[in-house]
Amino acid sequence: MKKLFVLLPVVAVIAACSSTPKDDYEKRAAAIEVKREAHVEKSIAKAPAWMTDLPASKNAVYANGTAVSSDLSMADYKAKLFAYGKICMAAGGRVSQQAKIFMQETSESTHEISELAIRSVCPGVDITGVETKEIKRMAEGSRFRSYALVALPTGEANALQTRKDQLILKDRATTRSTEAFKELDSAQ
Repeated sequence: MKKLFVLLPVVAVIAACSSTPKDDYEKRAAAIEVKREAHVEKSIAKAPAWMTDLPASKNAVYANGTAVSSDLSMADYKAKLFAYGKICMAAGGRVSQQAKIFMQETSESTHEISELAIRSVCPGVDITGVETKEIKRMAEGSRFRSYALVALPTGEANALQTRKDQLILKDRATTRSTEAFKELDSAQ
C-alpha cells in the first residue's frame, strides 16, 4: 500500500511534465490555444437563451443565427442571413452545399483546412414579413460576434404578406375583369 502512495505522486509529476510546454515557443502556442478555447467558451456562455431554445408561437416561425466578423455590420448581416436560411428551410426551401475538408493529424496536433459553399434556394417560398426580433453583440477577441433572432409571422399575423396577397388579388381581378368584359362583348 505504501508503494502505491509513493508511485502516485511520481506518476502525477511525470504526467504534468509531459503536458507542460518545454520552451518559450511551446508556451506561446499553448497560450494562443488557451485564448481560442476561452473565446469559444465565452461565445457559448454569453449566447442568448433563444440560441438553444427558440420561442414557440402559433402565429410565427422563429429561427436564429450567429456569425463573427471584423466588421460589426457584416457580423449582423451574416447572422441574420443564417437565420433567414433557416426560416426559408422551415417554409419548404432547399439547400445545396459543397464542402472540401483536408485534415492532417499527428500525435501532437491536428491541422485542418476546410471550405464550405452553401446556396440556399427558396423557389416558391416567400418570406415576406420576416422580422428581426433581437440582435445581441459581443466582442470575441478583436472580432464581433452577433446573435440574431428572426421571426416570420404566419397567417393574419403577417401584415406585409397579407397586403402583398391583396395586391396580387387586385391585379388578377383587374386583369380578369378586362378579359371577362372582352369575352362578353365578343359573345354579343
